[in-house]
Amino acid sequence: MLDRSGFSSCQEIPTMLRISSRCTMNSKLWKAKAKALKEEVYALSLAARDSRVPWYAKVFAVFIMGYILSPIDLIPDFIPVIGYIDDFMLVPAAIILLIKMIPKEVMEECREKAQSHHGRMKGKHWVAASIIILIWLISIYITIRIVSHLFLRWKEP
Repeated sequence: MLDRSGFSSCQEIPTMLRISSRCTMNSKLWKAKAKALKEEVYALSLAARDSRVPWYAKVFAVFIMGYILSPIDLIPDFIPVIGYIDDFMLVPAAIILLIKMIPKEVMEECREKAQSHHGRMKGKHWVAASIIILIWLISIYITIRIVSHLFLRWKEP
């Protein structure tokens, strides 16, 4: 028998979509999925640097990362419901397409490397966070300088 979503059981629903009341996940499962996602993203970054990966897959990987990190969305997030379609549908679809572009042997190798490097990467997060915070502080400083310069210039008779 089909439920409201059109699936006959929770097992038929894609993993990332199992959030309904009948298919709830506990916090341990969420943490496991988050860890697996981190390893997969790290494996994709390793694969993008591999020489056996086609050039178009590397360009697509850079495009995806740029889109994810960019504050500009294809569909603005302030539009209710529709604004999150790119975050929940387009980005995962692009990642799946990228995985299909990368040769299977290379992806398996990179997944193994990602799993073995998982323990060594724990202490390095503060470096990335520091760089991001520094970039934000410099951006804020430059913006304040430009705005104050324009405001003082405009105020002069």
